[in-house]
Amino acid sequence: MRWILAGVSFAAFLILPGGMNLFPSTLAANGAASTWHPQVPRESLRVHVNLVNVPVNVVDRHGQPVSGLQREDFALTEDGHPETIRLFQANAARPLSIALAIDTSVSVRADLPLAKQAAYEFAHSVLHREDQVELLGFAGEVTEVVPFTGNLRALDHGLRGLHGNGPTALYAAITRAASDLERHSGRKVIVAISDGSNSVPGVDYEQARTAALRAQASIESIILVPIGANAGRDLGGEHALIQLSRDTGGQYFYADAADPLQKAMTRLSLGLRSEYLLGYYPAQKVSTGEEVDGFRKIQLRLTNPALKHGYRLQYRTGYYAEAVR
Repeated sequence: MRWILAGVSFAAFLILPGGMNLFPSTLAANGAASTWHPQVPRESLRVHVNLVNVPVNVVDRHGQPVSGLQREDFALTEDGHPETIRLFQANAARPLSIALAIDTSVSVRADLPLAKQAAYEFAHSVLHREDQVELLGFAGEVTEVVPFTGNLRALDHGLRGLHGNGPTALYAAITRAASDLERHSGRKVIVAISDGSNSVPGVDYEQARTAALRAQASIESIILVPIGANAGRDLGGEHALIQLSRDTGGQYFYADAADPLQKAMTRLSLGLRSEYLLGYYPAQKVSTGEEVDGFRKIQLRLTNPALKHGYRLQYRTGYYAEAVR
């Protein structure tokens, strides 16, 4: 039997009476087949079952997390087809893997000291023993300053040395972060601290979005806004960053004089520890020969009319189906 759980494939062979149960010892990411091949008797049976996990954050009008909801409070569809929610966990405490991507380009140079301090306070407040964080700096290119670690001293050292100048490779940074998160399990998060500008060609918006969705990583955007008037702001870039967060189930926050960066990071850390986890078996089966890149759209709503107008759902809007070979 093969299960695909949140992008991780487990393969198991069920032996009918007369044989022994055999389980492979390896685990491969993204639905890849195991490299361990036992001798399976001819009477064995192989069955394919796909489980799709949907992490959900529910917030009120003030952006505060909402707890206490039950399975029956949610209704879910895939490509317009109603699905039965088979897995439901409230306050799902999954280990965090965070790719912290900080813009060091010339357009946000004045905000870099505040960004480094806010990132320091965020990491120390949100990370638990089982969590890991990676530090990326990006300007004209993306640099891995600190690889994934649970060592906050290493992160602090990396933050102190973070510097840069030049253009902004925002979409390349998101794509790199998503790639680095592919092999991780638990809750995968990309925290992008930037003004939303992308001035380096080579990686575009759609590539960054696809990479995050494939990695099943949410993009949590901290949008830096120049103090004063809108002059010099890249409003299109800001809106693109907001849409990336919405499509991947992440949050977004503006950081300006009225809403300081530290406050935005505090709200983000609170949201990362408040999660519902829903799971379902798609009615549309993934069959051999189906396009591997086939995108399936997820729609989630609250069933109680009294809750619809007061609460907002944050979840990934879909996933890429993988054909069973």
